[in-house]
This record gives sequence, C-alpha cells and structure tokens, in this order.
Amino acid sequence: MAWFKKGKDVKTDKKVKIPEGLWVKCDSCKEIIYKKEIEKNLNICPKCNYHFRISAPERLGLLVDEGSFVEMSSGLCSDDPLKFKDKISYADRILENREKSGLEEAAVSGDATINGHPVIVVVMDFSFMGGSMGSVVGEKVVRAAEAAIDKKVPFITVASSGGARMQEGIFSLMQMARVSAAVARLNDNGILFISVLADPTFGGVTASFAMLGDVILAEPRSLIGFAGPRVIEQTIKQQLPEDFQRAEFLLEHGLIDRIVDRKEIKRTIARTIELLHGI
Repeated sequence: MAWFKKGKDVKTDKKVKIPEGLWVKCDSCKEIIYKKEIEKNLNICPKCNYHFRISAPERLGLLVDEGSFVEMSSGLCSDDPLKFKDKISYADRILENREKSGLEEAAVSGDATINGHPVIVVVMDFSFMGGSMGSVVGEKVVRAAEAAIDKKVPFITVASSGGARMQEGIFSLMQMARVSAAVARLNDNGILFISVLADPTFGGVTASFAMLGDVILAEPRSLIGFAGPRVIEQTIKQQLPEDFQRAEFLLEHGLIDRIVDRKEIKRTIARTIELLHGI
C-alpha cells in the first residue's frame, strides 16, 4: 500500500516562472510570440504581418541611411498658457513623458539621406503624449518644411498621433493652419512631399499635413481618421462599415496612394524620390 502514498519530498504545486517581457501577444491575431522574434522582424508579427508601433529613433533607424541623420530644432520647450492641470500639471506631464520616452517632444526632425538622396525628415512618436501636436511639434514641422525649401530637397514626414494637444488650447489648434501653410509653400516651390501614415494617425494631424502629401503612403492595417468611429456613429446615427478607417479601406476609397510594408518603406520612398523629385 506504500506504493500509493506520496512521499514528503514530492511537491505537487510546483510552478514554472516565466520571466516577464519574453513573450508578446499580437493585437491582431492574438498569438503569443517570442519578443526577440518580433524584434528581428522589424517589430512585425511573423504570423499575421501586424505592424507594432515603434519609437521615433527606431523609425529613423529603419528609414534613413546609417549615420546620416542630423537633428534640427532641438531644445524647443512647450509653454503652458492655460496653466493646465488634470491629475498632474501640464509641465509635470511633459517632464514625465520626456523621462518615459527619452525624447524632448512628440516629434523629431532633421537632415538625413535615404539611399543617398538628401531629405528633410520629421518623425512623430506616439509614446510621447499620444504623439499629440502642440506648439513645439507644429514649429518643428514648419521649420523642417522651410529647410526643405531652402535646400531644395524632398520633405518626408511619418505621422503617428492622436491629434492636437488640447492642454495648449487654441495654440495647439493654430498649428493645423501653420503646418498646412508650410506644406502649401512646399508645393509653390516644387518640393516633393511624401507623407507616411503609421498606426494611429488621427485628429488635427490627419486634418493638416498628414493628408496633404504629394504621395501618401501607409503601413498595413494602420488606423487613420479624424474622429473615432464611436463618435462618428453617434453623430450620423449609422453603423460604419467593417474595418472603417483602416489603411486598406482608405486605399480602396482613394484617400491614400499605397500601402507599404515596413520592410519596403525605405526602398519605396527612395524610388519615389528618383521618379518625382524635381518634376
């Protein structure tokens, strides 16, 4: 009968601890995937091709030639005209996001080359206050556009934003007009403007420079729009089509020019410059 008795040294509640951060659940296909496998694949799900969000430095590393990027308009700091405060003050919110993201603001701009072609590039980072466009982001876009005109080189933007930064009130909304006017000057001077839309691109950024490119590209399955679908449905009292505001839906309805995989975006932009710059 001793065969059926458990010894004192037998443990039945042993659990295997898996270190955190080794596995990632895909937001699209819901598969659990080894994190390093995703990172090796340029932060794209190897199962369903879902493009995970990436930071501005990571984006620059994929987009421009190695060692070619020289930042411009650094050191700019947002003002707090409304003395805005929610759980914490706006000033503290800025400091918190700087520490979290390692960036000064929600956009990085500078000179670079793409496959040898000189460009001016602006890349937004959603991790910094949702990539919101306040006075500093607007100023960076305007200065970058003016630099592209002065140097007669293509202007490239990568948008990833929730929209205008309402903590700055009217000063934030004014940026929509400022950046749109800057884009108009690009057109007047014959400067090629390529706009890349990443997930998500919404609000005042969509309503201004992001949708004004001579060529508008988007990453697969990116959410792109002005207001969220729930707000739209409540406004028009109608159910929206499936995958409404996805890049594929916008392409089908003629609002963007092409959907480009992250692995091909650098080559596609370089080829577009070769074909259209100076025309």
